[in-house]
Amino acid sequence: MAVAGSTPDELLGVREGLLRYVQRGLGSPVPVAVVPHERKAGASGLSLSDAETLERARAAAADLQERLGDAYHFYVASDGGLHELEIGGESRWFIRSWTVLLSTAGEACGSSGSIEIPRRLLQGMAREEIPWAVPGTRRRGGLIASLTGGLETRRSATATSTFHALSSLFYGILERGAGARRPT
Repeated sequence: MAVAGSTPDELLGVREGLLRYVQRGLGSPVPVAVVPHERKAGASGLSLSDAETLERARAAAADLQERLGDAYHFYVASDGGLHELEIGGESRWFIRSWTVLLSTAGEACGSSGSIEIPRRLLQGMAREEIPWAVPGTRRRGGLIASLTGGLETRRSATATSTFHALSSLFYGILERGAGARRPT
């Protein structure tokens, strides 16, 4: 797998998602190589919509595929982003990770679960200020780790979104191994 990016959270998260899908889901032990590749410089800060987050990740994966040709089976990019929902007449903000997979089998996207950013942290802010005002640091697992007290991290969110993208990509194509049990 060629991965757009080089942070341990991205690389290990993608690897864990792939291993979960292949080894636990299909019951097949296979060697996994996750190879980091420089990501083109792009917009900084968190995206303000799922569509924007997915577009950034898709562009990064497509760039890898274009630059590297047929060298890899998968071209992967993950991004975290915010999304806004109108609930009871008020804006509520959530964060989640998205992964985009490109391969000869097609293209698929998957996301982690969403975590709401406490409204009290965003009071009085303009929409464009929100991506810069949310708590979390790269070294401590990011915003997700900050909001969950470290119980979930950018790495685990990337693993979940990668697993979900693989599940979508191979739905109806790859069958579970004979005798494979469903995880409990």
